[in-house]
Amino acid sequence: MVKIVFYIFLFLSISSSADSYAQTTQIDSQKEELIKLKDEISRLENELAQKNKKEKKTLEDLDNISKQNFLVNKLLINLRGEEAKKENEIKESVSNISSIEKEIDLLQKNYAKYVAATYKNGTHTEWETVLDANTFQQAVVRLEYLKRFSISREKDLKKLETNKKDLLIAKAKLEAEKKEKEILTQQKEIEEKSLSKKLKSQKSILAEIKKDKKKISKSVNDKRKSEQKIRDLIVKMVEDAEANRKREEELKLKKPETVIATTTETKTKKEVESSEYNFDLSTSSFTNFSELKGKLNWPISKGKVVRKFGESLNPKLKTLTVNYGIDIRAGGDMSVKCVAEGVVSAVEWLPGYGTVLIISHKGNYRTVYGHLSEVFVKEGDKIKTGGVVATVGESLEGKILHFEVWSGRQNVNPEIWLRK
Repeated sequence: MVKIVFYIFLFLSISSSADSYAQTTQIDSQKEELIKLKDEISRLENELAQKNKKEKKTLEDLDNISKQNFLVNKLLINLRGEEAKKENEIKESVSNISSIEKEIDLLQKNYAKYVAATYKNGTHTEWETVLDANTFQQAVVRLEYLKRFSISREKDLKKLETNKKDLLIAKAKLEAEKKEKEILTQQKEIEEKSLSKKLKSQKSILAEIKKDKKKISKSVNDKRKSEQKIRDLIVKMVEDAEANRKREEELKLKKPETVIATTTETKTKKEVESSEYNFDLSTSSFTNFSELKGKLNWPISKGKVVRKFGESLNPKLKTLTVNYGIDIRAGGDMSVKCVAEGVVSAVEWLPGYGTVLIISHKGNYRTVYGHLSEVFVKEGDKIKTGGVVATVGESLEGKILHFEVWSGRQNVNPEIWLRK
């Protein structure tokens, strides 16, 4: 029996230590990511600052400021997430303090009743209580009751002292959490102001570049390269999904013990290799995307398709280009909405497209959203149909959203899928 208790205690201690270590590792990883983002923003800012005002009108400068916006967005998403998490921790601490205070109040009332009863009736020794009994059986019952009452009173006193200590600790924790949230809020506000300033700077550079045909031509070439990068990203996601399915099928054929061990081992290895694997990309709980053909909600309200799927003639350059999706001019509301429930698979920055968002859907389908300004989601987020994921950014063509639909490795015409 002693051995069993020892092993249970040992198991709980190891589990607690493992959880604590995992939490600390995750916090350290988040801090490292934020430091890297800030360093990259500073590098880009210094690079742009070295040029004089006349020089700050090139496509490279536009890409520079666009990438800064993308990185600041990432910072903001992290800070907003941490702020929300801290808010939940504060709510839990307040609830915990309330529970402890209620228990202290109850214990104090019970002890007050005991003191009042003792003062009113006087104290009796165990022997006096036994001798006053009419029968031997009554004496035994009274003695047992007194013992239990004494033990209970002692437990209440100990519990009262423990609760008072716990209350002090909980209050100190609450104050620390409030200070941490205050710092996070300040950091978030600084980054929001920084983003607003950078967006104004981007608008100024755009206005100048729009007049230059050569720069527009280079932008079109950058887009072509980025289209290939989007294709590569989609293909990589498809390959990863296929590899995961194959691995799951192989695991099903093994014994349950082996499945648990192998799954844990695989997850740990992935988490060590790269933080981008720390989220679940499963789409099994969603509606099958293939059933939504011709019924999809539009990604923006009151939008107009200005560049269709496939080959089209560029009106300014008079050149033939291929569009992997459609370009929708935004009018009024700039909110970008998810066309069907899915999971955010990638948030990337690409020349010519700026911030690009890829969402995976059930049935090996993916949607792509390009030319984004502010993004409100991160990789791994589960998004409902119509959920706002970003806002439309300004490009050389104006406030345009680039939208693509992919079935496996093949891009398809989004207009066929969207609601008429």
